[in-house]
Amino acid sequence: MQYYTYYQTPDPFDDLIMESDGQYLTALSFTSDQALENQTNEDLEVFQKTRKWLDAYFSHHIETEYPPIKQEHATAFQKEVYEILKSIPYGKTVTYKDIARKIASQRGIASMSAQAVGQAVGSNRIAIIIGCHRVIGTNGKLTGYRGGLKNKKALLNHEKS
Repeated sequence: MQYYTYYQTPDPFDDLIMESDGQYLTALSFTSDQALENQTNEDLEVFQKTRKWLDAYFSHHIETEYPPIKQEHATAFQKEVYEILKSIPYGKTVTYKDIARKIASQRGIASMSAQAVGQAVGSNRIAIIIGCHRVIGTNGKLTGYRGGLKNKKALLNHEKS
């Protein structure tokens, strides 16, 4: 069974939808991504831990204890990219090319496709906690974001303030 609940964010962000299998956070997405038709009001422990993490984040506190996350639909490559995303410090940005170079180095290969990294980043279902908003284009421009460029820009501005 899947459980869903809202998290009300401060302005200027869209609100968030938390999704869980009852034990793990399986998705965290902006309401601009989807509508929540069948919200369950279960106050699961994983939702409490996610709220605590988000409250700290939006208060500019760095919370190092992540809620339990499960990404069962992610490929091994996507999970490799997500681990790098989780290591990007609060308030910092990296490029898709930076991540591709890091993976190539870790694998001992000459190069890795930045486009493949971009696809993996775009498939991330755990917004904010897995910091895909911190990945920008090589030219410094904000590129696509599953939660919408408005939210990506607001998250980056939030982390710089």
